[in-house]
Amino acid sequence: MYQVVQDINSGTTEIIEIPKPINKSHHCLIKTNLTLISSGTEKMLVDFGKSGLIGKALGQPEKVKMVLEKVKTDGLAATYSAVKTKLDEPMQLGYCNVGTILETSNDNLPIGTRVISNGKHASVVRVPNNLIAKIPDNVSDEEAVFTVLGSIAMQGIRLVNPTIGETVVVTGLGLIGLIAVQILKANGCKVIGIDFDSSKCELAKSFGAEVVNLSKGDDPIAVANEISRGRGVDAVLITASSKSHDIVHQAATMCRKRGRIVLVGVVGLELNRNDFYEKELTFQVSCSYGPGRYDPEYEDKGKDYPFAFVRWTQQRNFEAILDLISEGKLNLRPLISYQFEVEKAAEAYAKLDERDSLGIIINYEKALANDPLLSSVNLIKSDVGGELKASSGRISFIGGGNYASRVLIPAFKNAGAELATIVTSTGISAVHNGKKAGFSKAATDIGEALGDSTDAVVIATQHNLHASQAISALEKGKHVFVEKPLALTHEEINEIEDAQRTSNAMVMVGYNRRFAPQVQKIKALLAPKKVPKTFIMTMNAGAIPADHWTQDPAIGGGRIIGEACHYIDLMRFLAGAKITSFNAVKMGDVDGVEITEDKAIITLTFEDGSVGSIHYFANGGKAFPKERVEVFCDDAVLQLDNFRKLTGFGWKGFSKMNLWSQDKGQANCTKAFVDAIQNGNPCPIPADEIFEVARISVDIAQQLRK
Repeated sequence: MYQVVQDINSGTTEIIEIPKPINKSHHCLIKTNLTLISSGTEKMLVDFGKSGLIGKALGQPEKVKMVLEKVKTDGLAATYSAVKTKLDEPMQLGYCNVGTILETSNDNLPIGTRVISNGKHASVVRVPNNLIAKIPDNVSDEEAVFTVLGSIAMQGIRLVNPTIGETVVVTGLGLIGLIAVQILKANGCKVIGIDFDSSKCELAKSFGAEVVNLSKGDDPIAVANEISRGRGVDAVLITASSKSHDIVHQAATMCRKRGRIVLVGVVGLELNRNDFYEKELTFQVSCSYGPGRYDPEYEDKGKDYPFAFVRWTQQRNFEAILDLISEGKLNLRPLISYQFEVEKAAEAYAKLDERDSLGIIINYEKALANDPLLSSVNLIKSDVGGELKASSGRISFIGGGNYASRVLIPAFKNAGAELATIVTSTGISAVHNGKKAGFSKAATDIGEALGDSTDAVVIATQHNLHASQAISALEKGKHVFVEKPLALTHEEINEIEDAQRTSNAMVMVGYNRRFAPQVQKIKALLAPKKVPKTFIMTMNAGAIPADHWTQDPAIGGGRIIGEACHYIDLMRFLAGAKITSFNAVKMGDVDGVEITEDKAIITLTFEDGSVGSIHYFANGGKAFPKERVEVFCDDAVLQLDNFRKLTGFGWKGFSKMNLWSQDKGQANCTKAFVDAIQNGNPCPIPADEIFEVARISVDIAQQLRK
């Protein structure tokens, strides 16, 4: 199938072939008929991509600050790699989609239903149920494709809260502005439209608006005074895209006392206090399609807001726009400037540079006529055939997120692994990372990664999927490398252990820190010391929002299971003895702190008498190193700072081991796993330690939640 993407580095538009996405709960798969290019938002994205590195930096100063902070803590090399990877990712374009339901998880949207959604420019899209609406029979695809843009206008108007007879200004007569003009007229308002483009002014005039053509020198303040009988307009809806700060000043000047200004577009926001103080004006920024946008409970988990309390959600705004189209209140056909087949999407995007261009539609009908919509695509020609020996080291990946693409895939490739299949749920990252790394195939069905041509599977998906995917791989006789954690519950750990014993295949967790060169040095220095050790390990983890998936106990398991497990394993490795007990305390529950378990102190004791504490804190600052390990033993101390600087205090024959760049052991970890497969060696981390650390991590997380 086809997908339209943008190369962020160059700003070029590309059409790539990817496998069909897989559906998931609270979502539907939609086979696309038409999509609409948003001439405002998408032009801004394309222009950003075309700008040079300096232009990108100037456009996102807050990101530059984050990069500089990362350089201080992680070093220049690691930061450069992270930034390069981010800029290399293709950007999926589009959010106005018309199509038919292909697969469904919603009884109200059976297969074959014609719908609109905020799906991307792609032959098939996966969309949350609450971002889909059924199209009335008398509304054409060409009209319906404007629905999502219309809902953006509708949400801004709902914030304006106009009443019959009020005068409302619409500044910026692009697609959203021209739709807003019609909605306001349908609401019984007098409307003034402002723009530089004469053709757009004429369209607004045909929809019933008084217009201010700035290219002809029309005075917006004078027109506003005349139309409002000298009282000032009741509200201004800003749908323009401009860096100018004068637009908001102009809006404030033309408003009456207690007037309302709502920003839908993107403009300069250096506000003048006097503009608002003297008239007691209100200013508000509208958020996309309406209530529910960016709320994972609403969008991803399908939890609708109560109708009586949230009358107009984003989905209900979609329905309202479709009703207006169905009733003939919105005339959208004059807004269509061009139609292109999807294969010519690059030509379609080139039309964004034409000043008078409005609606640009992409059609998928011909492209889908002969498209089998496969769950996999071949990336390179492979001469591999027949049975492969278990020692060949062919590796498949399930998951292609940031860590997998930036760290794990290059590490496995450099370790000499032959890369077979990469699987992701949407397919686009599988194709992108697969081509870049040299995988044979990209897929969306994990069954493609468990075929005869794969010896081992790397699992780098969301944490709640690790157990089931590991078990599926083990049942197929594949070795398994699980990016931590192994699992989220004792039941899952027990099932993996049973599957591992039955298959006799390796199960390894990506506890890379024990493989870091400086940790290996610490281990060697401790080896002759037959006395108990004490450890202090600090992870200045940094805050993650409470609504992030890693914080959800059912999906991410929380940050103790998901990240602090690294240090539980590291301490277990350095102690060289079984864990005998643990205790964990967290920050007290207080108002204003949603998550407290990620600010915890964990104490471990070991069979040999060693003891240690893990300080896992998510409330520290980035200026302080992220990780520190201290070992106290035999009248001496070893201190490791951020996996760059190792110092010995009072340690005979050792004073320091410093690295030019941070090395947390990922390369050594993956190399050990690949070597074990190719040479038939035992698992680099003993199975009993893998399962011991997994169980202790779950126990600690459970204790902190009591």
